[in-house]
Amino acid sequence: MLGNTQPNQTTQTEKKSGRGLRFLFNVLTLIIILALAGLGAFRSALAARQANERAILSQQLGEQLQLALVDIEFGRYEIAKQRLEFIIAHDPSFPGVQEKLTEVLVKINLQENYVPPTATPLPTSTPDFSGAEQAFARAQQLIAAQDWSGAISALDTLRKLDSNYQASQVDGMYYFALRNNGYDFITKHGNLEGGIYQFTLAERFGILDNTANGLREGARYYLLGASFWDLDWQQAVYYFTQVAGGWPSLWDGTLTASDRFRIASMRYGDDLLRKKQYCEAYVQYDNAQKVGQLDQTAADGFREASLRCYPPTVTPTATLEVIPTTETLPVADTPIPVDTPATPGP
Repeated sequence: MLGNTQPNQTTQTEKKSGRGLRFLFNVLTLIIILALAGLGAFRSALAARQANERAILSQQLGEQLQLALVDIEFGRYEIAKQRLEFIIAHDPSFPGVQEKLTEVLVKINLQENYVPPTATPLPTSTPDFSGAEQAFARAQQLIAAQDWSGAISALDTLRKLDSNYQASQVDGMYYFALRNNGYDFITKHGNLEGGIYQFTLAERFGILDNTANGLREGARYYLLGASFWDLDWQQAVYYFTQVAGGWPSLWDGTLTASDRFRIASMRYGDDLLRKKQYCEAYVQYDNAQKVGQLDQTAADGFREASLRCYPPTVTPTATLEVIPTTETLPVADTPIPVDTPATPGP
């Protein structure tokens, strides 16, 4: 009997030990799960708080920008400069702030160097300026007169004479002149390549504003579309669809983007018609006529594409159909008399 008792006690001890290990493992697992859950909740709360702080900061910076715009409107350039520098210190990439600071610096510089006219005639002798001072004053005058090319030339001369002279203000003047020169090149002269180049140079001194950046993108698409002209009408239509949608009056000195879209759509429609893709050709002709009048070739093609893609339906003629009836005639209430032959007499 004693020999059988010892193994049973060992087995029971092992079972108890196994249950204890499982309990300890379960406890540790629960602790780890709770710790991970707590860590996740902490991170979520931290992310929410950071997002809330960013939203509050963005709202504050937006308010400061609006106040700076009001200050600029009323000529309070120094206050506007402080507001804009505050915004840049907290968020250098805040939309529009770099351009406005450049504009304010130029205005401050012009304001500081402005000499009001007097009734006393100016002396005819040349002022005793150094070369850098004279070039700087000349650049200011040209910017005030909106002679952007002349201002850029004067600034180039200034930098050659003294590269450190009023460096930050000169950088702002460069940006202002190059940006506006690029805008005039594209919108007034149809010089797309020149305008793109001026915008690219302006980017060396500051971030382009949305108007300038969008105009440069439109000019690039215009040039891409023009490179496919008479070679691939499908690609030409693709690019001029983009340009005409945003900048319909953009031109290269010959045709506007809207005109090029209309012509490219007509010629692409002609190509599709020759390939017997009538419905696709119809779409191109229809797009073209929404912009302007179709030429004779496109008008003829449009009629053919319309007939092929939307053929007229034949109206069926009405026929008289006799429908047999199964109705029975009504039976008379009184019997129908029948003639009976007369019987011969006896």
